[in-house]
Amino acid sequence: MSMDYLLKTEPSEYSFADLQKDGVTVWDGVTSPAGVKHLREIEPGARLVIYETANRKSAIGTATVISVDASNPKVPVVKIKAGKPIAKPWTLAQVKADKLFAGSPLVREGRLSVVPLTKAQYAALTGN
Repeated sequence: MSMDYLLKTEPSEYSFADLQKDGVTVWDGVTSPAGVKHLREIEPGARLVIYETANRKSAIGTATVISVDASNPKVPVVKIKAGKPIAKPWTLAQVKADKLFAGSPLVREGRLSVVPLTKAQYAALTGN
Protein backbone atom coordinates (compact mmCIF):
# COMPACT_ATOMS: atom_id res chain seq x y z
CA MET A 1 0.00 0.00 0.00
CA SER A 2 1.36 3.40 -0.91
CA MET A 3 2.20 6.06 1.66
CA ASP A 4 0.09 9.11 2.34
CA TYR A 5 1.49 12.63 1.91
CA LEU A 6 0.80 16.22 2.79
CA LEU A 7 1.37 18.77 0.03
CA LYS A 8 1.86 22.40 1.00
CA THR A 9 0.67 25.19 -1.23
CA GLU A 10 0.68 28.95 -1.09
CA PRO A 11 -3.01 29.87 -1.48
CA SER A 12 -2.20 33.04 -3.42
CA GLU A 13 -0.37 30.84 -5.97
CA TYR A 14 -2.69 27.82 -6.07
CA SER A 15 -5.29 27.14 -3.41
CA PHE A 16 -7.34 24.08 -2.56
CA ALA A 17 -10.32 25.98 -4.01
CA ASP A 18 -8.37 26.26 -7.29
CA LEU A 19 -7.75 22.51 -7.23
CA GLN A 20 -11.44 21.84 -6.63
CA LYS A 21 -12.37 24.14 -9.52
CA ASP A 22 -9.82 22.52 -11.86
CA GLY A 23 -10.58 18.99 -10.69
CA VAL A 24 -7.15 17.71 -11.79
CA THR A 25 -3.75 19.40 -11.86
CA VAL A 26 -0.04 18.69 -12.15
CA TRP A 27 1.66 19.28 -8.82
CA ASP A 28 4.79 21.24 -9.62
CA GLY A 29 6.93 24.00 -8.21
CA VAL A 30 8.70 21.74 -5.70
CA THR A 31 12.36 22.77 -5.63
CA SER A 32 13.87 21.65 -2.32
CA PRO A 33 15.92 18.46 -2.59
CA ALA A 34 14.02 16.84 0.31
CA GLY A 35 10.66 17.80 -1.21
CA VAL A 36 11.66 16.42 -4.61
CA LYS A 37 12.88 13.21 -2.92
CA HIS A 38 9.46 12.71 -1.32
CA LEU A 39 7.72 13.61 -4.60
CA ARG A 40 9.72 10.86 -6.33
CA GLU A 41 8.42 8.36 -3.75
CA ILE A 42 4.75 9.13 -4.44
CA GLU A 43 2.81 6.42 -6.25
CA PRO A 44 -0.50 6.49 -8.14
CA GLY A 45 -3.36 6.05 -5.69
CA ALA A 46 -1.56 7.77 -2.82
CA ARG A 47 -3.86 9.76 -0.55
CA LEU A 48 -2.96 13.40 -0.07
CA VAL A 49 -3.70 16.16 2.40
CA ILE A 50 -3.58 19.67 0.95
CA TYR A 51 -2.15 22.19 3.40
CA GLU A 52 -2.37 25.92 2.76
CA THR A 53 0.45 28.10 4.06
CA ALA A 54 0.49 31.90 4.51
CA ASN A 55 -2.08 33.23 6.97
CA ARG A 56 -4.17 30.05 6.93
CA LYS A 57 -1.52 27.47 7.95
CA SER A 58 -4.03 24.62 7.93
CA ALA A 59 -4.65 21.20 6.42
CA ILE A 60 -7.86 21.94 4.55
CA GLY A 61 -8.56 19.33 1.88
CA THR A 62 -7.76 15.98 0.33
CA ALA A 63 -6.63 14.76 -3.05
CA THR A 64 -5.44 11.57 -4.74
CA VAL A 65 -2.49 10.89 -7.01
CA ILE A 66 -3.67 9.91 -10.49
CA SER A 67 -0.32 9.39 -12.20
CA VAL A 68 3.41 9.87 -11.80
CA ASP A 69 5.87 10.42 -14.64
CA ALA A 70 9.37 10.03 -13.20
CA SER A 71 11.17 10.27 -16.55
CA ASN A 72 12.58 13.69 -15.57
CA PRO A 73 15.26 12.90 -12.98
CA LYS A 74 15.09 16.41 -11.51
CA VAL A 75 11.36 16.65 -10.81
CA PRO A 76 8.74 13.99 -11.39
CA VAL A 77 5.41 15.05 -12.89
CA VAL A 78 2.70 14.17 -10.40
CA LYS A 79 -0.92 14.55 -11.50
CA ILE A 80 -3.47 14.83 -8.70
CA LYS A 81 -7.25 14.82 -8.46
CA ALA A 82 -9.16 17.00 -6.01
CA GLY A 83 -10.86 15.35 -3.09
CA LYS A 84 -13.05 16.87 -0.44
CA PRO A 85 -12.57 19.69 2.04
CA ILE A 86 -11.60 18.55 5.52
CA ALA A 87 -14.62 19.09 7.80
CA LYS A 88 -12.50 20.40 10.68
CA PRO A 89 -9.24 21.80 9.24
CA TRP A 90 -6.15 21.27 11.36
CA THR A 91 -4.01 24.31 12.07
CA LEU A 92 -0.25 24.12 12.37
CA ALA A 93 -0.62 24.91 16.09
CA GLN A 94 -2.89 21.87 16.51
CA VAL A 95 -0.43 19.67 14.63
CA LYS A 96 2.49 20.86 16.76
CA ALA A 97 0.51 20.21 19.95
CA ASP A 98 -0.46 16.64 18.98
CA LYS A 99 1.98 13.89 20.06
CA LEU A 100 1.07 11.93 16.92
CA PHE A 101 3.08 14.48 14.90
CA ALA A 102 6.06 14.84 17.28
CA GLY A 103 8.52 13.22 14.85
CA SER A 104 6.88 14.44 11.66
CA PRO A 105 8.83 16.46 9.10
CA LEU A 106 5.79 18.77 9.10
CA VAL A 107 6.89 19.88 12.57
CA ARG A 108 10.67 19.40 12.27
CA GLU A 109 11.19 20.83 8.77
CA GLY A 110 8.78 23.73 8.47
CA ARG A 111 9.69 24.68 4.91
CA LEU A 112 9.33 21.18 3.47
CA SER A 113 6.65 21.24 0.76
CA VAL A 114 6.03 17.48 0.44
CA VAL A 115 5.67 15.63 3.73
CA PRO A 116 5.16 11.88 4.17
CA LEU A 117 2.37 10.96 6.58
CA THR A 118 1.72 7.80 8.54
CA LYS A 119 -1.73 6.23 8.12
CA ALA A 120 -2.57 7.44 11.65
CA GLN A 121 -1.50 11.01 10.82
CA TYR A 122 -3.57 11.01 7.63
CA ALA A 123 -6.59 9.67 9.54
CA ALA A 124 -6.20 12.34 12.24
CA LEU A 125 -5.92 15.18 9.73
CA THR A 126 -8.82 14.08 7.55
CA GLY A 127 -11.12 12.44 10.07
CA ASN A 128 -11.00 9.25 7.97
